[in-house]
Amino acid sequence: MKLHELSPAKGSNKAKKRVGRGPGSGTGKTAGRGHKGQRSRAGFSQRIGFEGGQMPLIRRVPKRGFTNIFRQEIAVVNVGDLSGLEGDVTPEMLVAQGLVRNGLPVKVLGDGELAVKLTVKAHRFSKSARQKIEAAGGSCEELG
Repeated sequence: MKLHELSPAKGSNKAKKRVGRGPGSGTGKTAGRGHKGQRSRAGFSQRIGFEGGQMPLIRRVPKRGFTNIFRQEIAVVNVGDLSGLEGDVTPEMLVAQGLVRNGLPVKVLGDGELAVKLTVKAHRFSKSARQKIEAAGGSCEELG
């Protein structure tokens, strides 16, 4: 097979509709734009969300709250989720286990119980998480 022998599958390429090419074409005269009105004119464009003069949905719905553009995304994991693990627990290990998403700082929270002795390395710990890990005989190491 050579490059010049390649061709698209039969029926996959369709000719572009040529509008405004006479009455016999089916799209002559008004070229499929109807009669008169703003949308029939050349250069017509409409802003997103325009509803023909009716009060748009985006303005009808009440606004509340705000988005903090400085927020820091943090992956959280609970102490109870660590109970099935053993040895040193690192953020990379948590990603491999599917407990947190990759590339985010990890914070350990204190929900659940821990019976195993673990060395947990994370970016942040809640007070209750730190207490539970240390009560089980483990230790907490904060990463930079």
